[in-house]
Amino acid sequence: MYPELLAHIDNYVKLTPEEEGLLCAKIVPMTLKKKEFLLEAGKHCHGNYFVVKGCTRLYFINSKLNEQILHFGIENWWITDQDSLMTGRPANCYIQAIEPSELLLLPEKDCAFLFEQVPHLESYFRIMIQKAYVAAQRRIGFIFNQTEEERYHNFISHFPGFVQRVPQYMLASYLGFTPQFLSRMRAKKS
Repeated sequence: MYPELLAHIDNYVKLTPEEEGLLCAKIVPMTLKKKEFLLEAGKHCHGNYFVVKGCTRLYFINSKLNEQILHFGIENWWITDQDSLMTGRPANCYIQAIEPSELLLLPEKDCAFLFEQVPHLESYFRIMIQKAYVAAQRRIGFIFNQTEEERYHNFISHFPGFVQRVPQYMLASYLGFTPQFLSRMRAKKS
């Protein structure tokens, strides 16, 4: 059984022991070393990944050949390339471990069966997608409506642990400014 995943699901929907068993039978545990790739551009995404332990990032390489981070995944968060999953096309993004990580893969090929057999699971994933969409919408709003300094302070007040776990250049990429700006902000704080 996968207690972290089942506890997370239980926060949103209630599964019977039989339904939990059906789900757990389809889960594939994975471990990643620091800097190891879970997904690379040009390859197909195989499913949704639940982060049990560690920290991951989803990013793409922009036209200036810079990494642009779209999403982080830490404990009890899901990470995937939804575009690749939904379209069946190869990914444009990379998913990489920032720290040694333990993940649980729910293969896309098993989702239709599970959603038919365990309708509450489909409700759970709808809620997760909605939460991810709201987070993305807020982030875009922050990028367009806040100064770089406001974005930085807002982020560290909501996610203080990230500042310690994520390299400075990755945090800057995610927040939409340069690593040099982030260095100045941190120096100001000292």
